[in-house]
Amino acid sequence: MPTQPPTRELQTFPNPKPERDYEIRFECPEFTCLCPKTGQPDFATIRIRYTPDQRCVELKSLKLYLWSFRDEGAFHEAVTNEILDDLVAATQPRAMVVEGDFYVRGGIHTVVEARHSRQ
Repeated sequence: MPTQPPTRELQTFPNPKPERDYEIRFECPEFTCLCPKTGQPDFATIRIRYTPDQRCVELKSLKLYLWSFRDEGAFHEAVTNEILDDLVAATQPRAMVVEGDFYVRGGIHTVVEARHSRQ
């Protein structure tokens, strides 16, 4: 049984309606990474909203991509922004928001929201 995904590559497919503005939303409630200070697991729900242009992200590759963070140490702010950067690079959307909603740790609930919009 593999403990790491076979690839971290985000795959895409052609937008079936590139002439129309519409929003795609994903909610990924099983995101995990490691605290870079303690090595303990951090759990989060990652929410992604985007308006595609020519490309859409393929869901299985997104699942494997998010799984790849499981054994990596990352601050909440850094990992949320990294996910946004990688998704923007793969899909070149008209607009995108990635929200990392991290479970309570040490009595603090953290929500990080990173945005991209094409000017």
